[in-house]
Amino acid sequence: MSIVLRGFVFSALAFLFSCTPSPERTDIPMPWESARDTSSVKLDQTELGDRVLGAIVGSAIGDAMGASTEMWYRKDIQAQYGYITELTTALREKSAEGTWRHNMVAGSTTDDTRWKVLMGDYINQHRGELSTDHFAAFITDYYEDRVTALADAQTKKSTDVLDERIEQLNWIKEWARVTMAYQQGTTAFLAAQHRFYGGEMSCAGMLYSPVFGLVAASPEEAYLAGIEHALFDLGYARDITGLVAAITNKALQTSNVDSLLAIHQYIDPYGYQDARLIGRLSVQMLQEAQVMVQQARTLEVSEAAPLVIPEGFPGTAADWLQEQYLFEELEKRQKAIPFHAGEIWQILVTGLLYGAGDFEKTMTFIVNYGRDNDTVAAVAGMILGAALGYDQLPDDWKTQTIEVSKEVMGLDLEMLAKKILVDIR
Repeated sequence: MSIVLRGFVFSALAFLFSCTPSPERTDIPMPWESARDTSSVKLDQTELGDRVLGAIVGSAIGDAMGASTEMWYRKDIQAQYGYITELTTALREKSAEGTWRHNMVAGSTTDDTRWKVLMGDYINQHRGELSTDHFAAFITDYYEDRVTALADAQTKKSTDVLDERIEQLNWIKEWARVTMAYQQGTTAFLAAQHRFYGGEMSCAGMLYSPVFGLVAASPEEAYLAGIEHALFDLGYARDITGLVAAITNKALQTSNVDSLLAIHQYIDPYGYQDARLIGRLSVQMLQEAQVMVQQARTLEVSEAAPLVIPEGFPGTAADWLQEQYLFEELEKRQKAIPFHAGEIWQILVTGLLYGAGDFEKTMTFIVNYGRDNDTVAAVAGMILGAALGYDQLPDDWKTQTIEVSKEVMGLDLEMLAKKILVDIR
């Protein structure tokens, strides 16, 4: 075909297509959002009551077990106690975040349990209307009550009472600074939030958000409640706050740890997984913990490298080798402060995976590792307590914790559980 003829053909085709309507553009749609069912199983009132009480008491047990060695390094724990397998006397100085009195009896708790009590009152007062605004007002009102108590008749007559009131006030002061600023507006709120406990990414929301898991209708609702009330959290600490609430809710359905920790696969309403170049850090830490625990289980004791097993350790040499390996791996990942949300989350998920649903094994692993062990154990205790129920918690631990909480700390854990149970839909 000549060049002239080719030109004629192409011109004719061009004319033909110009006279033909353009076909509609083919568009392949994005997949629908995951259709997995995240609703909770409906429990009868008796079983639900057992699970809620188990969560409250399980959390207090964890808090009490870590109270004596909070912020310690594991080598210091071994030097003082060998290996902790029970509730121990809290031989420590009082502090605003601690026991409020020096040298408390075994079973005494810290701010981790006080926060659960505070949340019980908040949820009960705002039944069915939980919101950021109500939460901020609740914390601010609590702070103002503590300020007012500084000037009452008892305080004027006793400097010892004044010291006690100041301790109570100091506990809530950092939190109230944020909630009062929230009520003033966005600029003031952000300034106070970024100043909270020195501006570090502390584990604030993890102290109270698991309670939302007990009253929410589903894991996703629990996650959203945790996020909405995460006034004090920065960055991915907010995601962690939501996750522990969702996991606690899921624990009302199952005690399978793998199922509990898989909650992130279908709950990410704020799109943390979509973070460019970073992804979802909480999930990455969980995946690291899964690999660490799998690796630990493959280790074998070598006669060439004898182990120094601490006094009181209840397991075998192979068990200790596994724990020691995990302790060393966790130490490599320590943050600038022990109560960093990321560090606590990583210890938490490692302990849950290693314990595989065994309450005692999980608690002793977490407590003997050290660092902010009362907070980690309190969160783990609430999750496992919800999964196992009160009846399956260790008899000695739960009996002692309930008695000391009521008779020494002035906190009625059974009444708290009943109060929360009223608010469950």
